[in-house]
Amino acid sequence: MGAAGTVFAVPATTIPDTRTLLSVAVEAVGGAEREGQVEMARAVERAIRTGEHLAVQAGTGTGKSLAYLVPALRHAVAEESTVVISTATIALQRQLVDRDLPRLAKALRPVLGREPRFAILKGRRNYLCMHRLHTGAPDEPEEAGLFDPFAVSRLGREVKRLHEWSSDTETGDRDELVPGVSDQAWRQVSVTARECLGVSKCPVGTDCFAERARAEAGRADVVVTNHAMLAIDALEGYQVLPDHDVVVIDEAHDLVDRVTSVATEELNPSAITAAARRCGRLVDQGVADRLAEAGDGLAMILEDAPVGRLDALPQALAGALRATRDAAHACITALGPERKEDVEGATDRKLARALLDEVHDCAARILDAFDDDHDVVWVSGDFADRGRTPSLRVAPLGVGGLLRERLFGTRTTVLTSATLTLGGTFDALARQWGLPASSSAKQADGAATEKEAPSDAAPVRWTGLDVGSPFQHGSSGILYVARHLPPPGRDGLPPSYLDELEGLVNAAGGRTLGLFSSMRAAKAATEALRDKLEHPVLCQGDDQTGQLVKRFAEDPRTCLFGTLSLWQGVDVPGPALQLVVMDRIPFPRPDDPLVSARQKAVESRGGNGFLTVAATHAALLLAQGAGRLLRSMKDKGVVAILDPRLATARYGGFLRASLPPFWTTYDPEVVRAALKRLDAANP
Repeated sequence: MGAAGTVFAVPATTIPDTRTLLSVAVEAVGGAEREGQVEMARAVERAIRTGEHLAVQAGTGTGKSLAYLVPALRHAVAEESTVVISTATIALQRQLVDRDLPRLAKALRPVLGREPRFAILKGRRNYLCMHRLHTGAPDEPEEAGLFDPFAVSRLGREVKRLHEWSSDTETGDRDELVPGVSDQAWRQVSVTARECLGVSKCPVGTDCFAERARAEAGRADVVVTNHAMLAIDALEGYQVLPDHDVVVIDEAHDLVDRVTSVATEELNPSAITAAARRCGRLVDQGVADRLAEAGDGLAMILEDAPVGRLDALPQALAGALRATRDAAHACITALGPERKEDVEGATDRKLARALLDEVHDCAARILDAFDDDHDVVWVSGDFADRGRTPSLRVAPLGVGGLLRERLFGTRTTVLTSATLTLGGTFDALARQWGLPASSSAKQADGAATEKEAPSDAAPVRWTGLDVGSPFQHGSSGILYVARHLPPPGRDGLPPSYLDELEGLVNAAGGRTLGLFSSMRAAKAATEALRDKLEHPVLCQGDDQTGQLVKRFAEDPRTCLFGTLSLWQGVDVPGPALQLVVMDRIPFPRPDDPLVSARQKAVESRGGNGFLTVAATHAALLLAQGAGRLLRSMKDKGVVAILDPRLATARYGGFLRASLPPFWTTYDPEVVRAALKRLDAANP
């Protein structure tokens, strides 16, 4: 948190302009001012002043955090308002709160007239609940032995450690507990927003860590949060963030996926059973049994249902859903309104009501989904949840309309990332955000994946800006496409791919980050090459990902193979990483229910569903993966893509235009020679 004390607005006329403040900030952190950083800061300041939304692509090394933090702080202090900064990852949140904002607040204090205040705010589930800690979590399988000091189970040990930590922590923030604990242990000491009694009714409400964090956020000039919290605040109908007039969305390439995740619901028979059991203690047993029976009926139908998207609702499933919805409603009615009673009773009722509401609302939403085209419903089991009981999931076909109405329509928004232009323009992501794309883009690949805004809706004005990168991609990096290899198949990595990978890694002397489209492919490559290479090969899953990345960075001869989280989450500057290999173009699975539904929706409007949805998804991941190579001004290396379709397919041009402007070659001899020279230069 920033400086304490009463906050007074500082007249804007007495505050230096953004350009001057940026110079002060850059000097204070010991950095070098860059042209792209100055251009971005001015654009952010202009957006805040005019209210016109801004999408700005700023390559690695631009210094984009300072470029948006400086004008954000200037606006907040001058106008006595709050700016929200939203990120996709914990790592960036921690960078902002632990490093960037403390240094910036201290540096700008003399010129702003006071030290800016900042706070971090997460979902309630991320904070320790003192009431749950002392009363225990009901209905957990090991509840009886959890608080026994002699408990020997892992869960018991973890919960005992959480009790000890509760006496030391000042924030109750799960991310500050190192090492961490399992999700099962954390559930014992935390609650969701629906389960919370509320500060006025909770006997330890005055000591609530979540409420304390919200109070600090309410006094802050800048509040750092995540995309999920931003989505809940905008979409769920109740306020979780303090009043604010400006939002800066960093890592904006992930916004749609995170918002979609928040808006996705699951109806699982086991959750229905849990809701019936919880409310059975509080209502007539016959009413609760009716819900349990409805859950059993749904389970029987789902066991026989094929996994995948539902374009129509089978009659038997519709009946089971109506029975579940109506039985949950009957339980809610039987619980009745809240009454003045002992706290323990209030807790039980709150927990029961939370489960019942989730079951009822989800069943009703799934039934309604087949009367309109706003939601997609599918049976999930083997597709994404191997080994789990089949369940029903429902997700929005698109979130652009929601974002346009409830985010862009209410406050000035700045979206930024190193990867926002796909195929050379902002249009692909703009459509997903609900912002109007250029007419040429609409003609090229069809309408958006959801209904357009009503003709009488107020126009949404926005500007796209690419401030470039300080890196000289053409002289620092090579893009190698293995055009001579066969197209990838469905039966794992072909032997020719493994041979190609082996030759590249040997030429590089290790120093390789292997990005694979599936965990199966990553493990197959690891097993095949560990016996052939002289260099160590680490595979995601061998240890915690953070520990693997650390080992990879410390030993330049090491290789690290993995899948999705490594495509976007690795920052290893220097000679430890000089080769990034991608096994294939990362198209989404063709049987992904949400992707296939979105493609179908585009095609029904005369557009190109594959290019609009699947190719856009692949382009974003390719750009993110290629961005792992150059992380500092001195870095050099190769991005190698083994999939020849990048060079031969009609959509290859769109994908290549989404990548950094590396020098390109298709010659394996040329690229291996280049890697050998780099290896020799860094013995």
